[in-house]
Amino acid sequence: MRLERWPRSAAILSGTAAFFFLNPSYLSSFTWLSFAAQLLLSFLLTWAVSIANYILNEIVDAPYDIHHPTKRFRPLVSGKIKIISFAAWGVLFILGSLGAALLFFPKTVFFSLLALLLAGFIYNVKPIRTKDIPFFDAISESANNPIRLLIGWYAFSPPEIFPPLSLLIAWWAFGNFLMLGKRLSEFRFLKEKAADYRISHKKYSEGSLLAGMAVSTLIFFIAYFVFALSIKFIPFLGLSPFLAFYFFLLFKKTLEEKEVMEEPESLLQRPLFAVYTLLLLILFLLTFFL
Repeated sequence: MRLERWPRSAAILSGTAAFFFLNPSYLSSFTWLSFAAQLLLSFLLTWAVSIANYILNEIVDAPYDIHHPTKRFRPLVSGKIKIISFAAWGVLFILGSLGAALLFFPKTVFFSLLALLLAGFIYNVKPIRTKDIPFFDAISESANNPIRLLIGWYAFSPPEIFPPLSLLIAWWAFGNFLMLGKRLSEFRFLKEKAADYRISHKKYSEGSLLAGMAVSTLIFFIAYFVFALSIKFIPFLGLSPFLAFYFFLLFKKTLEEKEVMEEPESLLQRPLFAVYTLLLLILFLLTFFL
């Protein structure tokens, strides 16, 4: 179920922060208790849908994971658990999360969670299965980032207020950069076995993946600048060198990794990334409050 990947669901915080930053008058509509309760519940529902998607991914990828140096030891691949019982857990998470969304949130949250679920099916399940299509695999997987932002946004926003498109694009581009970095790491480490594990590697090359990361970086900063200028908030522009260095650290690690790069949230277990990520958060909070 990959429960350890809960930090990805915490990406909804970006949507909530963006909503109140751009619409501060709505802060008075919530008490601290109601705010905390809605935020916690929206996180749990997002996590539940993500778990269902991971279960789906685990089931359909079992024939490919057997070629991976570490994933071949996962319980489903090694035959320690049965598909039917595992799939039943996924169905329970789906029904529970979507049902709770209808009960406690506006329909915009329900549809955002449904979009997150459908993104998992598009990514994993044939006949579409974008996971097997070069670049579309990273593009579609990274769509989870703006969808999570929408969940955090609509957990508090009225349905008629939509987040800036530039912000959604920037959040997607950052995720695409990370996903392409992971694929570059796989391509470099697994070498001739890379295509057995991930079909899209048949069409990838080291150069095309590097180019994809560069394009993702460019798209991120264009969208980020457009967002800052559109809301006329110049302090955000001053943070761009700190963001550029963050991209550099991630890019450098991708090229230096001597094995398949761990998932992005695992990077936070490393002191350098943890401290610098915290520094970025503090800088954004300072601009937010000051």
